[in-house]
Amino acid sequence: MEGISYITDNYNRKKAVVIDLKTIEEHEDDVHDFIDALIAESRKDDEMIDWEKAKEDLKSTGKL
Repeated sequence: MEGISYITDNYNRKKAVVIDLKTIEEHEDDVHDFIDALIAESRKDDEMIDWEKAKEDLKSTGKL
């Protein structure tokens, strides 16, 4: 795909991707969806807290 480049290691294995956002404007929504999915995947094991508890904590620190 035009606008996509890969960074490879010494064995030519793909290690990273570079996305030229100017050349893939027609796929911008797909790129954002992909990034959102990566973020969600990276956070899947994060500790979950109750929304009411989160609101209390934010209020007590003056952030809400």
